Amino acid sequence: MNKLITILLLAWACVSANAHTNTTAQTDTITFAGTFDNKEYNVYLTIDFYHNNVVVPNQEIFGEMAGYFGDKRDNRKWLFTSAEITDSTTATINITNDYGSEDLVATLSKQENGTFMLIQEKGSTLKIARNSKWVKLPKKLLFTKRGSGSH
Repeated sequence: MNKLITILLLAWACVSANAHTNTTAQTDTITFAGTFDNKEYNVYLTIDFYHNNVVVPNQEIFGEMAGYFGDKRDNRKWLFTSAEITDSTTATINITNDYGSEDLVATLSKQENGTFMLIQEKGSTLKIARNSKWVKLPKKLLFTKRGSGSH
């Protein structure tokens, strides 16, 4: 009888620990996955830093990657060739343009108010095309996650 009670208690402890781990994992895997918008510049991020399985539309030749930076008014993309989650609110991203001629390192951080700040740390500067000219974007860009109710 004592063995049965011990086995039941161990099984209950394993189930409880597994439920806690799954809840934590689900929470962690939503921070750096999804689509994020910057309305000021009409640009967005599509990312999944957990599975690195994002395919850039019309650029499938590059295969799966951590994500990309897109422009709602232009088809060119900046590709997130790798991303490393450094803590629960910050990730470091290696970015290159879709020609491979420019690259940079940036961080993406979740802010206390639920928005996300992309900071270009070193290398090239993110640019978008406006009125047939390249426009350099600010080193810091604020994004809101789609579907988060924050925008």
